[in-house]
This record gives sequence, C-alpha cells and structure tokens, in this order.
Amino acid sequence: MNKLLFTGGTGFLGKNVMPLLMKDYEVTTCGVTSEDMIHANLAKVVPVLSNKYDIVLHAAGKAHMVPKTEKEKQMFFDINYQGTVNLCNALELVGMPKALVFISTVAVYGCEYGEMITEKHPLNGVTPYAKSKIMAEEYLTKWCSDHGVVLGILRPSLLAGKNAPGNLGAMVNGVRKGFYMNIAGGKVTKSVLMAEDIARILPLVAEKGGVYNVCDTRQPSFGELSISVARQLGKRKPISIPYWMAWCMAKVGDILGNKAPINSNKLEKMTKSLTFSNEKARKELGWEPLDVLENYKI
Repeated sequence: MNKLLFTGGTGFLGKNVMPLLMKDYEVTTCGVTSEDMIHANLAKVVPVLSNKYDIVLHAAGKAHMVPKTEKEKQMFFDINYQGTVNLCNALELVGMPKALVFISTVAVYGCEYGEMITEKHPLNGVTPYAKSKIMAEEYLTKWCSDHGVVLGILRPSLLAGKNAPGNLGAMVNGVRKGFYMNIAGGKVTKSVLMAEDIARILPLVAEKGGVYNVCDTRQPSFGELSISVARQLGKRKPISIPYWMAWCMAKVGDILGNKAPINSNKLEKMTKSLTFSNEKARKELGWEPLDVLENYKI
C-alpha cells in the first residue's frame, strides 16, 4: 500500500476519514495530540519524519475561532502558514512525495453570501483564517512546482460528520438542548460536505492535482438540516420565528456577549445563503459527493 502522511489526522476530520483511509493506505499521523504517531507542533518545529511518503494529506490547521487579540490572530498564521512551511522543510529531508493534498477552505473567497461560487472567484478573504490559508496555498503552489510534486488543493464548505465543529455542531447542540430555532422558515442554504468525502476524493486529486471546491450537490437548507438532526435525536421539529423577532434577540445577544445563542454576526450568517459550485471537481475528477441529508448521522 502507498504510504500516507496525514497531518491533523487525529482531529475531527481524521476521526471521520481514518477508517476509509486505512483500507487503501499505510497511514502515519503527525500532530500535537498524544494519539499522533509523530508528535510535533508544526507551528513551532520542523517534524522529524522517518520515511519518504507517497502522498501527504495536510489537514492540520487552526479554525473555528474568532480572534480577539493580536496573539490569537497570529496563531492562525503560525499554524496554517508556518506549519505548512515547516512540513515542507521536513519532507525535503526524507524525499519528495508524489503528491500533496492540502485542506484549505472556501473562506479564502471572503464571501459572506452568494450563490454557486466557483474557483474562479478572487481570493478576497481578509480574516486571519482566510489570509493564512491563502498564504499556505501560495507557498505550496510554488514549492510543489519547484520540487515536482503534484499539488491538490481542496476547499471544503461546512463539514458534516460525527462531532462536527462550527455552525453545524452548534445546530446539533441547539436541537439537542431544545433551543434551536429556524429563522423565517429556515430557507437559507449553505454548502455542506460529508467529511468522509475527503477520503473518497483523495486518490483522484492526488493523481490529477488542481484546485477544487468540495461540497454536496444538493445544497440543503438549514431548515432541512435541522429537521434531519431533530429526527435523529428524537426531538420535535425546530420552531421557526420571524426575522424581526430574531433581530431583536440578536441585539440583546450583542450586549450579553459570546455566551448568547445569537448575536448580529450570527444572525447575518444564519439568514444569508452561501453556496459553492462543485462542478469542476465532478467534471475533472469524476467525483460524486455523498448526499448530506441522506448520509449525515449524529
């Protein structure tokens, strides 16, 4: 079997894709947890690798946090950009892989809302998260070109899977506790990707390379997702409240701070659709994503 180095392989993504990867690859994980086979903080050190690897899946990164201080902002660049540089330095010492697949993000586009955004959209992301991922993409593009390594860049949308983080995780927790509410019927749509699809697309992108948005084709609404979650948890269908009521609640949330279930920033994200096109990956790679509504299990 091909040797696969998987950075960040013990996190959320790793726990969802590892069973699939281990069927086809000899997997070595590298990261900061005690479960990692190679224990290394990529943000601070060049890891000591013991083998030359056929494929590198670079998923270690910083996300799902709104930085409040300069130190917290810098953490994104230390982990997402400098961690990438340190990984490449380590690979140079053991020999070049055939391919490197980088898990980036649709946040690089800098879009708060929009419909079927493609890979041709300019990289306008201004958050530390987006900027650090853009820098990592640019570094890897040159590094892989210089060293004859096939580069695949995957830009996933919201990830669905066991113990999902971010907005989807917040929805699950809200439904479980009985306080999740859809706004204006929950008609807003967001692109979502089953986490295990990363494992399914990996051999395709490792062979061909390229930059791809990866998400479900159906583009489910928040209302559809919340109903699916409620059904699995044995909870009642989440209620829907009018926009004006949510707006008032958000203003109160702005005063209460981060502990509030909703604030103006969250309201804007919850009421504006943001979807991405997966047409390029489907056409060029022959990949078909899993249907999130049919496959997402709590």
